[in-house]
Amino acid sequence: MARNTLSRALHDLGLSAWFGGTLANAVALNAAAAEAGKDTGRVANEGWNRWTPVNAVAIGAHLVGSVGQLIGNRGRVAQQQGVAGMSAAKTLLTAAALGATAYSRSLGMVVNSQDNPSAKSGTKPTKRTKAEIAAAQEQLQTLQWVIPALTGALVWVSSYAGEQQRPSEVLKGVSR
Repeated sequence: MARNTLSRALHDLGLSAWFGGTLANAVALNAAAAEAGKDTGRVANEGWNRWTPVNAVAIGAHLVGSVGQLIGNRGRVAQQQGVAGMSAAKTLLTAAALGATAYSRSLGMVVNSQDNPSAKSGTKPTKRTKAEIAAAQEQLQTLQWVIPALTGALVWVSSYAGEQQRPSEVLKGVSR
């Protein structure tokens, strides 16, 4: 029971930080960086660089918790109708969110290669922005919303998974 509680806590806390932090930075940091004038690029880079290690820990906690939950619920995955499908959906969403996050970080490193790139906001280049950096910023403009969408979908599927654990649902699912 204690291992299941720890796994659930790591899963949920990691996922909530991954979702919430990325969304907050997209909504607030990138827009607020625009207020820095000629230092917009530097401010955006510094904010995302500070978030990156926290995000890495959050993702790691989520993954450790996910594996722990899968191990703890392996009997239900095998026997309860609908649980294997839900687990597969969660795995696919997690892989997509990990891929988008990793790609976003690689683009962030391109933007970060120039200490203070010319920028209108954290993800909007100016006409003076170097082509490689501008291209990375334009892709980040989309990814900053894709990652919260994917991790938000994971929150939804995780809520559904919690409903599947109710004793009445387990009984119905195992008896089918």
